[in-house]
Amino acid sequence: MNNTIKIYSNRCWLDGKLQPATVCIENSIITEIHFNKIDGAEDAGDYVLMPGVIDAHVHINEPGRTDWEGFDTATQAAAAGGITTVVDMPLNASPVTTTVNAFNEKLEASKNKLHVNVGFYGGLIPGNQNDLEGLMQAGVLGIKCFLTHSGIDEFPNVGEKEIDVAMPIMKKYGLPLLAHCEIFKKEVDNKFPDFPNSYRYYLESRPKQWENDAIDLMIKLCRKHYCKTHIVHVSSAEALIKIQQAKEESLPVTAETCAHYIYFNAEDIPDSNCLYKCAPPIREKENNEQLKAALVNDVLDFITTDHSPAPPDIKELETGNLLKAWGGIAGLQFLLPAAWTAMKGKISIEKFIPLLTEHPAKFLQADKQKGKLAVGYDADLIIWNPHEKFEVKAGDILHRYNCSPYCGKNLYGTVQQTIVNGITVFKNKKIVQKNAGQWLLKK
Repeated sequence: MNNTIKIYSNRCWLDGKLQPATVCIENSIITEIHFNKIDGAEDAGDYVLMPGVIDAHVHINEPGRTDWEGFDTATQAAAAGGITTVVDMPLNASPVTTTVNAFNEKLEASKNKLHVNVGFYGGLIPGNQNDLEGLMQAGVLGIKCFLTHSGIDEFPNVGEKEIDVAMPIMKKYGLPLLAHCEIFKKEVDNKFPDFPNSYRYYLESRPKQWENDAIDLMIKLCRKHYCKTHIVHVSSAEALIKIQQAKEESLPVTAETCAHYIYFNAEDIPDSNCLYKCAPPIREKENNEQLKAALVNDVLDFITTDHSPAPPDIKELETGNLLKAWGGIAGLQFLLPAAWTAMKGKISIEKFIPLLTEHPAKFLQADKQKGKLAVGYDADLIIWNPHEKFEVKAGDILHRYNCSPYCGKNLYGTVQQTIVNGITVFKNKKIVQKNAGQWLLKK
């Protein structure tokens, strides 16, 4: 039985440009590429045929908090959004992924629930430096730490002392240390506790300086140890110059921002709507325009979602109490359209595509198998229409909960088809095949 799949598009993303080509797939691998339309090929017309999107920053929360999300719903939502690979953070699962035993528990919990590929990060917390080597040998793609309270007590933050110990271990394995960069200095003197429904006061309660100082610390320690250092979810435009200087110094520093930091602006966020609460917070339009420019200018390396959902009661959707609400954006399904809508007109599609494909693949050291359409690469592909606009409707959201700040928004970029390891998972606005995903483990 010959199960070769052939797909032709007038706009196939090959060798850094959109051009006519047919991609042939056999047994989960790209086997041939022809720069014309060949007999028997499915014709995608003018839709863009490109590598599947990679979201390198997702909180799936299983095991232990599966009622928040879980592998089954998260990976279906990813497929609906044109994402073929996600990387799961070490929290907010329970147990948190800070030991090999906890990592094995997470792998077990994910079996028969992966509709796209899933990689994993381990975690650095005070006192677990002896667990890091085991985690890295077990296949995690990096180690994540927080420089401020993570939101859950099982994952306490670290400081300079713990990072100083961890970085030489990380360097030995060539894996990145990912840092949530905010350093809590002292309570900011503002009215947030008195007006807990005010977005403006929430924003003021987590100033850019916390983020700037934390990024300075990570760069200083990177310079000392020359360990791969990754700044997650950059929201402060004031920190961009430090990241740029670190790169000019040839330090192994990378940085991401998230779709919500470039799509939404603080000025437009209503009070008493906790769907928008995240940390660091979504900042002002002028700040966020600078984040977009940093993506164009290669100061920021790629875009993620930091998908961090929670049940509606924990998000305080009824009370609108931002002080009490869980901080996290539910946006996994909308990485591609939200990021494209935000960047449209600021960037060419040729410059945009690598921000969701090649660049995260390179960061994950998976760029010999993912992030490109090339012979021998994994057959993770999507077909999408960047020109078509759609309204995000609650009924179309495949996250465990359909409450998202993207609900009701009009976004450009409709996903027509998502192929994972040569299997069509999503087509015609629905999941058509399950369990096509595989673990992405560091060899």
